[in-house]
Amino acid sequence: MHGKRLFYREAGDPTKPTIILLHGYPSSSHSYRELIPLLSGRYHVVAPDYLGFGYSDRIDPDQQTYTFDLLAEHFAGLIEALGIDRYVLYMRDFGAPVGYRLIMQEPEKLRGLIVQNANAYMDGLTEARQKFFLNANKDRSPEGVAKVYDYVTQDSIIRRQYLRDVKGREDAVSPDSWTFDLSFLQTEKDRKIQVQLFQDYYNNLLAYPKWQAFLRERQPPTLIVWGKNDQAFIAPGAEAYLRDLPKAELHLIITLR
Repeated sequence: MHGKRLFYREAGDPTKPTIILLHGYPSSSHSYRELIPLLSGRYHVVAPDYLGFGYSDRIDPDQQTYTFDLLAEHFAGLIEALGIDRYVLYMRDFGAPVGYRLIMQEPEKLRGLIVQNANAYMDGLTEARQKFFLNANKDRSPEGVAKVYDYVTQDSIIRRQYLRDVKGREDAVSPDSWTFDLSFLQTEKDRKIQVQLFQDYYNNLLAYPKWQAFLRERQPPTLIVWGKNDQAFIAPGAEAYLRDLPKAELHLIITLR
């Protein structure tokens, strides 16, 4: 798309139904390395790395500001290039703002949704979380930007992303995930990409009503799987989906502690 290459993992028979796996922050398709083999016997599975993530190309963030519109635009180009005309979309974390932008552009291609801690409701955000996204967007002072950069440090990614919910049981989590993620966050520009996306994230909150209206109107078959104790996107965000999708299947999972 636009001369940039997006890396993706693909498995299974292309003649079978396609499931597209959208990853979260600050990861890549690598996060689905164990799920892909479990699905590929029955489905055609595609898992991309967004622009600026994983093995995909990077645009210089000093030349092009990263937004979720930009990620979705390039992702849509990948889907077109692969000739995928129908799919189930599996969304997690950052996958929600990327995925919703895609399906609202081409709703006829959507067969169903799998929602894993992929927020689309204010119910899923604590007041502190809402304030963080607002401040990241509005406060561009050196002090404000420094606070956002604090979220993309090595310690923050390990402690806040992977070990936050398993205090006292940290040895139960494989270090493979954060080691892989951090390998793509070595430079100042790598980190700036993530900071720019945090600064843009508040625009997703403003888009929530449009996404919700889409769900009410289209009623896509939906499976919701959510961590009951998730502190980033709290469980009421999962239950809120049922207001617009009363036939959706919801499972709240108790995370390991």
